[in-house]
Amino acid sequence: MAETIVMVHGVNCGGWCFEPFRAVFEARGFECLTPDLIGHGADKTDGIEKLTGVGIADYRAQMRDLVAALPKKPIVLGHSMGAVIAQQLAAEGLAEKLVLASPAPRAGILPSSDPEKQLSQDLMSLGPFWTRAFDPNFEIACSISLNRLPPDRQRQMFEAFGPESGQALFELFFWMFDRAGATAVDTAAVTCPVLTLSGTEDNVVPLATAMATAEAYLGSPFWALEGHAHMLVVEDGAEEIAGRIADWLG
Repeated sequence: MAETIVMVHGVNCGGWCFEPFRAVFEARGFECLTPDLIGHGADKTDGIEKLTGVGIADYRAQMRDLVAALPKKPIVLGHSMGAVIAQQLAAEGLAEKLVLASPAPRAGILPSSDPEKQLSQDLMSLGPFWTRAFDPNFEIACSISLNRLPPDRQRQMFEAFGPESGQALFELFFWMFDRAGATAVDTAAVTCPVLTLSGTEDNVVPLATAMATAEAYLGSPFWALEGHAHMLVVEDGAEEIAGRIADWLG
């Protein structure tokens, strides 16, 4: 039976963002699942309504149900916010191996850069943003997440983006005020092999923050990918990155 890779996407995205990875993994014999989180991807129609009041726990429950229904434990690959969910699944013993790409910081990891702090401040300027969902902003996306894509592809990728839950963003950026601990991970319970990778030009999760994610998993590799940014899963060279991951997976 072929090994299965479940890929969990991040903020504003959908399973579509893993298409370059999927092509490489399937050519290597892996079975790939790229589900859309609630209100994302193919489910983004009326996403503002669907995502209002939805949080990380809802996304995690959705992915837990999918993974637990598989005939054997899969490899779980998470990108950005999806990497937090992937770690939580692994802590429940639901992952055979774990790949964390451009990982958003879990609870306990503080911002390491001025851009991260500015992003949090920008969110605070929106008022009680955690009570609603909202659409992404093109200029902000180009500056912080699509910064390594040419202008024509920036627009193409942005058009595929959808709204995001303000509650989920609150839980990610302001975990210290989240009484439910939605982004907490019991890292000691993660016993499977872990690979972490991040781009040197990532303006959302800089290398120091991504390395803080990896440091909890002693002896696990960390790849700093020169010239790549937050959306390394769709940037030029994504197929080469996927090939390296496939080599690591064995």
